[in-house]
Amino acid sequence: MQLQQLRYFAAVADTRHFTRAAEREHVAQPSLSQQIRALERELGAELFHRARGHITLTDAGETLLPFARRILADAETARREVQEVARLRRGRLRLGAPPSLCASLVPDVLRAFHAGYPGVDLIVTEDGSQDLVRALADGALDLALIITPLPLQAPALTTSELLREELVVVSAPDLPAPVGRRTRIRVEDLRGRPLAMFRRGYDLREFTTAACRAAGFEPAFTVEGGEMDAVLGFVRAGLGVAVVPSMVAERSGLRITRFSTPGMHRVVSVAHRGDVSPPRAARELARILMEHVDPGAS
Repeated sequence: MQLQQLRYFAAVADTRHFTRAAEREHVAQPSLSQQIRALERELGAELFHRARGHITLTDAGETLLPFARRILADAETARREVQEVARLRRGRLRLGAPPSLCASLVPDVLRAFHAGYPGVDLIVTEDGSQDLVRALADGALDLALIITPLPLQAPALTTSELLREELVVVSAPDLPAPVGRRTRIRVEDLRGRPLAMFRRGYDLREFTTAACRAAGFEPAFTVEGGEMDAVLGFVRAGLGVAVVPSMVAERSGLRITRFSTPGMHRVVSVAHRGDVSPPRAARELARILMEHVDPGAS
């Protein structure tokens, strides 16, 4: 039983005329009659009493008609629903991002996306970059902002560089500056200085620790294990300084001290699973991300 056969059957039932039904369906009348005959053979019953100039439904036809109308209505509803998703009128988008980007870049980008596609539900997962990589690999996210390059043991993801973000040192504004009258700080200046440190799994923790070790010392943590807001609160309370992205620092109200040239940076990339094409909503959000960072990007 085919949808086309049911559509032709319903057209004849509505018009009580094979020729007018064929005209309504934009098909040749012999083709329409042939399809209805095929439907009758499949069902094992005649659907119409065929008298010259007078077409009526048989008992079998009367039984089939409400089912045919329901099936055709459900098919039309399914078509519209799929088109709604394809045109980004409805749907769901699961985005992952580190807390530092959720506090800076992500809100503005999601506002732009929501303005264009208000019917798409946005689900944001805030986590460390390493955890987001695992979530992408498990299929729990459609798209994620992660820090690259990926470690060698990371799953196969497709990544596109989004931006190079400067890292800076933040400290409590009511305490002495971490480098006195100097305007720039070196990684070596963090030796022995109390640091408020993120929990394990945060790329900022790994980045800061690696930089200190490359400079020949182990960092000293006064308090560790916090999320972004907690670490900024620890710094504000005078418990230590912290290395954070400049976009976060500029909104924190804390004193900002930049690193000496060439400075410290991290690369933020947009990522999705390499073996699965991301949904259209994810591709559109990636485009908006690129344009937000670089308005001249296509």
